[in-house]
Amino acid sequence: MRDADLRAICFLTLDALRVQHGDELPYAGVLDRGFQWRNRRVPFLNRQKGIYRAAAQTGPAALTVMTSVRSPYDDEETPDGFLYAYRAGSVDIADNRALIAAHELQVPLVYYVATLPGWFHPMYPTYVTENLPSERRVLLTPGRRTPMGAPRPILDPVERRYAVVERRVRLHQRRFRGIVLPAYDHRCAICALKEERLLDAAHILGDLETRGEAVVPNGVSLCSIHHRAFDQDLVGISPDYEVHVSHQLLEDDDGPMLDVLKTFHRQPIYLPPRRSQRPDRDRLAIRFERFSSAG
Repeated sequence: MRDADLRAICFLTLDALRVQHGDELPYAGVLDRGFQWRNRRVPFLNRQKGIYRAAAQTGPAALTVMTSVRSPYDDEETPDGFLYAYRAGSVDIADNRALIAAHELQVPLVYYVATLPGWFHPMYPTYVTENLPSERRVLLTPGRRTPMGAPRPILDPVERRYAVVERRVRLHQRRFRGIVLPAYDHRCAICALKEERLLDAAHILGDLETRGEAVVPNGVSLCSIHHRAFDQDLVGISPDYEVHVSHQLLEDDDGPMLDVLKTFHRQPIYLPPRRSQRPDRDRLAIRFERFSSAG
């Protein structure tokens, strides 16, 4: 397969970058550096257009596709994968030919989804499993990698649907994080930690609950420890934006880390400067009742 080694190096470099920076990669200073292949610098993606085939490639198929924060195209999630639109214009323009070639040759590519301006969540290996010319779209589905790292399409429909669900959940989490963290100036609302790699977007009400939408007023920026404590109802946030530590933890004596957690009891959380982005009091009341019952 032409370009197989180039794609392999691309995937391995992304693996290394994700170990260093996490699953969301900034374009500036990371992705804009590209990767090295046969003494050449190859860009990871082209932010000016969604479908990208590198000049270093000898094969005709796209190396990456991208959905921006404000994509002008009709990209859509489905239970079977992600519907991705052709580029505007003739089906025969170079970008659309590269996308269709990825389907015909069944080569793996990287699907970059912007979670906030300048930040991307790469999903790979991804395969173009269907071409829908009448809709001017293709279907992107996740592949898998063997223990040796070789990319493979997922042929079993049940396994493929499970992989799609897993990717969709992960993507929703990344996008939710991408709108919640900036609202809180990229800090934990409880302890003010600003190490972004340790920050999460915590749902007040879960995805499957009524009013559990992925919107900023249903989220709180929390560090990993406080997120876990919040999810386990060991820490609660009252409708008046005050931190409450459970009686179980307050009465426990388990060393300095727990003592630090206790210091936030009855302290106000950090609130987004914009009132429209602050936690919804009604949602907090529902969640705080659950915390009180558990305590």
